[in-house]
Amino acid sequence: MITYYDDRSVRVTSSAVRVDGRTYPLAELGMVWHRRGNRSWRVLAGRGAIGAALAGPLVAAVLGIGLAVWLHRSAVVTIAIVGASVLVGLGVGPLADVLFEHLDRSYARGSREWEMWARWRGQPVRLLHTGDALRFGQIYRAVQRAMESAPAAQKAIGSSGSNPRPRSRP
Repeated sequence: MITYYDDRSVRVTSSAVRVDGRTYPLAELGMVWHRRGNRSWRVLAGRGAIGAALAGPLVAAVLGIGLAVWLHRSAVVTIAIVGASVLVGLGVGPLADVLFEHLDRSYARGSREWEMWARWRGQPVRLLHTGDALRFGQIYRAVQRAMESAPAAQKAIGSSGSNPRPRSRP
């Protein structure tokens, strides 16, 4: 038996798909399809907040430099304000790395709900519902690979249970 995908709630093998404790043998699955839900405004707002957190210290550094030039103070005060502004700007580096990592993960997970459906024993059944686009793609591809590699006789079993045989040419 080949395992195509395995995590705590989903396992896709060469013989079956198991989701949240329910097992669907590949021989009983017909067509598999997916549905994409609406965008999540919460995820999009989170991305905007990360962008604002990235831009905030940089804007403060630029404003500090502008303030130092506009005040026309002594050279020591101007250099101190510019130096502090540059330090604020440089302090963004390590923070930016963390924030960019969160932003990258946000795009990998996606901003939509995803559903995988299959025809099982003649009825449509929802196999999976998740908001994680990366995980969904891995599971969907695993199911495709498992169904493609299933033996032809197994996929072509008719409703009577008999195995159809190819016709020979004259």
